[in-house]
Amino acid sequence: MNALRLTSGRALLPALLLFAGLLGGGHAGPLAAEDAAVLEVLDDQGERLLAIPMPEGTGWCLEWNHSVEGFAVLDCYRHRDGRMVLQRSHLPDFAAGLDHIPGRGRQVSDGKGGYWIEDIDEPVPGNAYRLRVGSMSVDHRLVTDSSRVSLSALAADRRVTVRLAVPSPSPD
Repeated sequence: MNALRLTSGRALLPALLLFAGLLGGGHAGPLAAEDAAVLEVLDDQGERLLAIPMPEGTGWCLEWNHSVEGFAVLDCYRHRDGRMVLQRSHLPDFAAGLDHIPGRGRQVSDGKGGYWIEDIDEPVPGNAYRLRVGSMSVDHRLVTDSSRVSLSALAADRRVTVRLAVPSPSPD
């Protein structure tokens, strides 16, 4: 099995075809154990569309194309102490709806006309958030060090829940 697990009734075949190139056909390592933390995307009925192993300390970004300007925007998270924590955001421009809120992180130049908001360090309530996935022109995608997964290819114009599922500690 591969490190990336996809499950869905209607979207399984297109998703498998889409991600076959991502997995490279080679050995990608075993699937995460059932007791390991996993970044999940669930549909409105709670069906798992996507699962990516997310051990303590690892991170990922939600990336999308700005609906007006078209450039990529990123919100980057980390699994820290069993919590989903928003660490930083990248905004290539001060376009509509994109600005830094004073007191929420610190704004630094990206050297290319845009900026990063660093040190946000906000735990996400309940380790989950709801997202209405955009069309392919917006192309919401989850990005890790080893993969880029298009949520728009899986669930365009649908509501999903993105969550960090962390196993409960076992009683001793």
